Amino acid sequence: MRILLVEDEPRAAQMLAKGLREESYAVDVVADGEAALYHASITDYDAIVLDVLLPIQNGLAVCREIRKGGSAVPVLMLTARDAVDSRIAGLDSGADDYLTKPFDFGELLARLRAVIRRGARPVAPAVMTVGPLELDTRARQARRSGRLLALTAREYALLEHLALHANAVVGRADIAEHVWDSQYDPMSNVIDVCVQRLRRKIDGVGQPSLIATRRGEGYMLMAASGGASTS
Repeated sequence: MRILLVEDEPRAAQMLAKGLREESYAVDVVADGEAALYHASITDYDAIVLDVLLPIQNGLAVCREIRKGGSAVPVLMLTARDAVDSRIAGLDSGADDYLTKPFDFGELLARLRAVIRRGARPVAPAVMTVGPLELDTRARQARRSGRLLALTAREYALLEHLALHANAVVGRADIAEHVWDSQYDPMSNVIDVCVQRLRRKIDGVGQPSLIATRRGEGYMLMAASGGASTS
């Protein structure tokens, strides 16, 4: 899933982005309200983590503008203020939840999962089963027929995205939108390479491939194995 992190304090932004990426999220980071509105207008994010105290436009104004534009993207607002009226202002601006600084990173992850779960997008349950695959979405681990798969954070994120749309073709543009961040180069073959690596790790010797290639369309994770193209 792809997250927009809006935080103007460089060290905090770096630490939060690193932690989120380690949890298999793709993360774009911006440092002011104007940049946040621009990125939110051109990218279909799964959620926004939005600090209140920002340059140019504060988080409350940013959230109001996002909602005014008709977007229902889940917003988790971060605030250094512990006053009740500040929390009310954040929720009234259109935020789905708030978190007061300083906070535990584990709580941020839990609240982020909660706001995404309440959104309109398909959300991964605690455990997903697709044929012989089992994904533990909390631990970010996957197994095939009980065998633990040694996946990188990006490989797991790609597998989870395909699993959310099992038995349906997922295009490269959709994968780039939700699994990669703004550094993705649409002219590169990085998605194809990642799929190939994922196949090698999922498919043991003598096992049929679970990921099918649909030329010119994208990829499909099949609940029933067999007949997948590996090209």
